[in-house]
Amino acid sequence: MNSRISDNPTQDQAQAMDKAANLIEALPWLSRFHGRTVVVKYGGNAMVSEELRVRFAESIVFLHYAGLRPVVVHGGGPQISAMLDRSGVESTFTAGLRVTTDEAMDIVRMVLTGQVNREIVGLINQHGPFAVGMSGEDANLLYAERKSVEVDGETVDIGRVGEVSEVNPGAVSALIADGRIPVISSVARADDGGVYNINADTAASALAVALGASKLIMLTDVEGLFADFPANTDLIRRLNVDELRALLPSLSSGMLPKMEACLTAVEGGVPQAHIIDGRVPHSLLLEVFTDQGVGTMVADEELEAELLAGNGHYPRPWRPTDTTTEHNPGAAK
Repeated sequence: MNSRISDNPTQDQAQAMDKAANLIEALPWLSRFHGRTVVVKYGGNAMVSEELRVRFAESIVFLHYAGLRPVVVHGGGPQISAMLDRSGVESTFTAGLRVTTDEAMDIVRMVLTGQVNREIVGLINQHGPFAVGMSGEDANLLYAERKSVEVDGETVDIGRVGEVSEVNPGAVSALIADGRIPVISSVARADDGGVYNINADTAASALAVALGASKLIMLTDVEGLFADFPANTDLIRRLNVDELRALLPSLSSGMLPKMEACLTAVEGGVPQAHIIDGRVPHSLLLEVFTDQGVGTMVADEELEAELLAGNGHYPRPWRPTDTTTEHNPGAAK
């Protein structure tokens, strides 16, 4: 019996036509973003739910096959907390940041680079030999300076926590040029020769700027940015740089670093930065390939116009940062 014979051909044809309409809706976006670099910060519940992890990997591979050049940057807070608990290492937070002792840093490094990174790479590579895992340490991709915070007017040391100070994207650019999907854990080289735990939001933002990405997309556990949550549940769909800067002082501690990362990216030359709900399967594809999109977008209107017209904002040529004297004091001058 022919397996394509249906009991309800009219209904099947209507469903097929709907699918065709969805594909046609994606056509202009496929054209505009073909060959463009998109940095995706992966975190939140999308990393914990097995179904969402599988859907995320599928979405990344779809972007790759559609001609985009995805780069994944990830953290792993829940996994780190679980391993610290199992290891009997105390974990505390100050000003929303994990206090990271030397002992805790060993566990953070092991979990991010040895566990979470490998799991993401494995899920993507079920679809083909695409993903290559690395950390911010590799090829000196990310350098960081020690970060301190102010609590009640006093400076507090939070251990091996860093702020990105330099990006050397050459290794990532080479992987992209080879048709690979870089998957990067948020660990950075430290100015004292060790390593720092860094915020994955700021790492993704800094890398997006250094790569000349056309989009930065941050997966979160909320729909996007609300003007006055929970009093106001109207989602802000779009902001320019000035509008976001004015909103920053009123944002919650959880949303503030994400929106600051978006602002930094757009001010650094990335035309569009997005906050989207990672709890929605394939929300990444809905943002890139549909007219309505999802979540909240921060945009530089001039760069965005060039991007959407298809005649501007190709990734900048990479120029290596001269670290001869700063990070290799023994090198010849």
